[in-house]
Amino acid sequence: MSGVSSARAGVAPSTAVALMLVLTFSTGVADAIGYLALDKVFTGNMTGNVVILGMGLAGEQGLPVAGPLVALGAFMAGAATGGRAQRAVPAGWQTRTAVLLAVVGTTFAATAGYTAARPTSYGHEEGLVLAGVIAWAMGLQAAVARHVAVKDVTTVVVTSTITGLAADSRLGAGGGQPWARRALAVVAIGLGALVGALTLRWHPGVGIGLSALLTYGVALAGGLQHRARARRE
Repeated sequence: MSGVSSARAGVAPSTAVALMLVLTFSTGVADAIGYLALDKVFTGNMTGNVVILGMGLAGEQGLPVAGPLVALGAFMAGAATGGRAQRAVPAGWQTRTAVLLAVVGTTFAATAGYTAARPTSYGHEEGLVLAGVIAWAMGLQAAVARHVAVKDVTTVVVTSTITGLAADSRLGAGGGQPWARRALAVVAIGLGALVGALTLRWHPGVGIGLSALLTYGVALAGGLQHRARARRE
């Protein structure tokens, strides 16, 4: 099979939406772990980190500065890695998409393995490193999702999705919209946060491990369908 045919194959649009929604759920899990177990640091929602950083710099008691800075820098490094790895690669799901998501899953798995061997609370420096590693993986995931280009499902933020859901509703512009996709993205990240918070009743490594399994599953499912469609072409 030629590289051109394989590149065009991609995955079915409905599959791409479903896979990105799973990653959105995984982001909710990871963000809950970061915020609740790693000193109020979001690992995927960089808007939240910017806001926390601003308030922390103002001297608000109990709000971190180092954590959001580390997460922001690591997230950008991960996103830059993803952008470089997909340079000159056609948009949509490609073979490299599955490879990069496997890297994300492996990063989560290694972090989960490390935390499983540790207590359920971490020192300041250790927490910064863990938050940075997870944020790097989330930046890479976000870059991959951006390249797959499922509209309204970035996997890491839902502010623009909520805006579109309301603005295009009957109370807003009244135009047609993919309301189910948008609503599911909002629900997915919220449910992920709920599940992530619940896993902390056992250990932070449980939630991180769940994100690893979900990311591996997305990489495998997308990779298999991409290969099957390429063979049919």
